[in-house]
Amino acid sequence: MSARTRDWSKFVSLVGIAFILGLLFASALDLPKRSGAAEPLGLVQAATPAPRAQIPAAKPAADLGEAFAAVAAHVQPAVVFIRSEHRERASARRLPPGFEDFFPQLRQPQPQIERGTGSGFIVSENGYILTNNHVVSGAERVTVRLYDKREFPARVVGADPATDVAVIKIDATALPTVGFGNSDSTRIGEWVLAIGNPLGEAFTFTVTAGIISAKGRLLRGLEQVRNYSIQDFLQTDAAINPGNSGGPLVNVRGDVIGINAAIASETGFYAGYGFAIPINLARIVMDQLVRTGHVQRAVIGVSIRDAVAEDAEAVGLVEVRGVVVQDFIPDASASPAGRAGVQQGDVIVALDGQPVEYVAQLQQRVGFKKPGEAVRVTVLRPGGERREYTVRLAAVPTEEQIAANDDNSGADDGTAKHSPAPKEETLGIAVQPVAPEDATDRSLRAVRQAGGGLVVTGVSPDGPAYGKLAGPGPGGPDVILKVNGTPVRTRAEFRAALRGLKAGDIVSLLVFNVAAQGQGVVRIKLP
Repeated sequence: MSARTRDWSKFVSLVGIAFILGLLFASALDLPKRSGAAEPLGLVQAATPAPRAQIPAAKPAADLGEAFAAVAAHVQPAVVFIRSEHRERASARRLPPGFEDFFPQLRQPQPQIERGTGSGFIVSENGYILTNNHVVSGAERVTVRLYDKREFPARVVGADPATDVAVIKIDATALPTVGFGNSDSTRIGEWVLAIGNPLGEAFTFTVTAGIISAKGRLLRGLEQVRNYSIQDFLQTDAAINPGNSGGPLVNVRGDVIGINAAIASETGFYAGYGFAIPINLARIVMDQLVRTGHVQRAVIGVSIRDAVAEDAEAVGLVEVRGVVVQDFIPDASASPAGRAGVQQGDVIVALDGQPVEYVAQLQQRVGFKKPGEAVRVTVLRPGGERREYTVRLAAVPTEEQIAANDDNSGADDGTAKHSPAPKEETLGIAVQPVAPEDATDRSLRAVRQAGGGLVVTGVSPDGPAYGKLAGPGPGGPDVILKVNGTPVRTRAEFRAALRGLKAGDIVSLLVFNVAAQGQGVVRIKLP
């Protein structure tokens, strides 16, 4: 046998041994023995993991996820996308003779169309929809798109700027609707979903989740009707963006507890703080709008703020609650509360025997009573004096009446110009009498009517008045009219009014704010 033949024999033997070892190895691993197209399928089937038992600790989260999905599926069909249009007539531009042919577009100016979008939700099978007033305010054309993509023209049934609630109507039947919850019983920390159309048509019918972060929020700068706005917002961290306005805020039972209305953000987009109008308040407004097309609201004629610790201590309250009477609207002689005997600085602690905790609570209890109805107002005064007055409610003035009584026209920037004065060490402020050259300043008209006062020209960061009184600049200045009920027009009178007070005493100041053009009571605890 030649060497070449022997080498070939060895190669064949090695191949055979390798083949046999491969078969033995495959048998040991129990690999599939079928060949061809079936093999890849067999390998895939073998690689598919067997179902695993659910992790017990994860079941609550899985159940919550199922609840969110069920709520979204239940509520989404009743949410609508709203488009509004408002036409601004363009003013005709006068052209020199002979230039009309060169600028034909200026001969017949076209109206400018302002478009906006928002959200809403269906509250009746025959087409009534609840939304925000600012979504449809001033709109000449409103269009509603349903979740099933049908579109309808809508008419505004009624709107209430004071609560930012509006009702619109489309001509349709057998529509899906939402159920109402009880916003008063909603607790901080409860899960909620916000549903709506953020940022226009690209993100319609978006669902976001969060919790109720706070209740009874007041948002400065959102008042649509000065002095008569009712704010009692629910705060949530569910993502809300422009376009969500008017959409529902729902709980995990699928009940609507609020109308998404606003965000607090420096950029105009979601920053972790969203606000919704409580549905209990919105339903009261909605019922009146559907019945009459407008809301009839009553007032006691006072400007109020929430009580702070100094107010509670001054009137002998153990806990900080109630609201402080700042001023009378339009004035004490015409205000129902002023005529009844209520005074500036009084802390209102009850209405008709029911405790009053904060501003929005009193506004709602009074606001939805009938004008002419009598209520019992319980107040506390410094020293713990308790008084009860019967106040006959008045109707909220119309927008025309409000405009007629508005004295802000022609006011300057509100900055009083006075030379600096030494700090009044007791309160840590500098004051200066209203100067004679300010006699014609319209922004100080109320100060002159009150007989004069002291302009706050400086506030020490280390003094007890810091953060309570404002000097010249944005938000100021304040003008002190009275100290503990005593008028002060000179620095000598101011010092005399403070004489005899000791550390820990509460000083009540009647203050006129030039920027806001309103009076109020500020209480400061002496260090």
